Amino acid sequence: MKTLKQRTYEIEDNFLSSYACKSQNTIGREREEPPCDMRTEFQRNRDRIIYCKAFRRLKNKTQVFFSPEGDHYITRLTHTLDVSQIARSIARALALNEDLTEAIALGHDLGHTPFGHSGERILNKLTGGFKHNVQSVRVVEVLEKDGAGLNLTKEVRDGILNHPKSGTPATLEGRCVSLADRIAYINHDLDDAIRAGILTVKDVPCSITNVLGKSSRERINTAISSIYRTSYGKNYVEMDKTVEQSSEALRSFMFERVYFTESAQGEEQRAERMLTALYEYFIDNCSSLPDTYVKLVEKYGKKQVVSDYLSSMTDRYAVYIFNKIFVPKGWTFIDESN
Repeated sequence: MKTLKQRTYEIEDNFLSSYACKSQNTIGREREEPPCDMRTEFQRNRDRIIYCKAFRRLKNKTQVFFSPEGDHYITRLTHTLDVSQIARSIARALALNEDLTEAIALGHDLGHTPFGHSGERILNKLTGGFKHNVQSVRVVEVLEKDGAGLNLTKEVRDGILNHPKSGTPATLEGRCVSLADRIAYINHDLDDAIRAGILTVKDVPCSITNVLGKSSRERINTAISSIYRTSYGKNYVEMDKTVEQSSEALRSFMFERVYFTESAQGEEQRAERMLTALYEYFIDNCSSLPDTYVKLVEKYGKKQVVSDYLSSMTDRYAVYIFNKIFVPKGWTFIDESN
């Protein structure tokens, strides 16, 4: 009787594109491990990411709005799930490997900072070089499992590293995630901005909505359909030029009207003061770091490990640690005069 993994290999051979990265052709992991009869290596990667601590922390990390009080604002976790869904839809349409695509998507933001891209800019300024995609790879290679890492396959680590627009993924599945990331965030960030009263639907230029659509559903469908028409049976994953240009126009619109507004800059200044104080404190007091981080200082240095710790924090935990260290607490007196 064939194992489930063997059946998966046969399905991939029979139905996936010749340009797909097939599970049995993986380059493999840095450390050899006994194989699993049930799951392919890419499926095991996906499972390890889902069950790691860094993935769970994404639920309380900002996407755009710092520590939003409403229940329906996008967090880094819901963004990751959006990216995964869109990337898998693209991969399915192009007959690429959905398991590899999903693993990359679920892991692409594991190293993201608290307070969204503001936190990333702040840590980059403090350390002289911080990028969330590089940190995401560090999370899966070093920081998870108390320094042992998740030991993911090279294809997944490459896709995580190269998911930004400037990246060049080695697989088409990695390219699916890169495009899905941009499709996801410009659409759900627009929805959040409308929900917060920063924008209205009518504020989006007609030159954009006439091409992409007026709702997130329409815009995402337009993007995926464009990628399918342009890329099916090809050794690349791209949108057609009209949709790509309109998507870039929407992205520029969001930077101008949401990401870099005066109010957003004011919140970023507050986050910078807080993260700077925490960074300087832990640089001077490395022994106050959690034990799992203290053990890494000798090998990687204070600057790297303090950056690891701060980037791992959720928004709420960063505020909690700041208050614990820097905010005075009132003394409690018991009046025994009676």
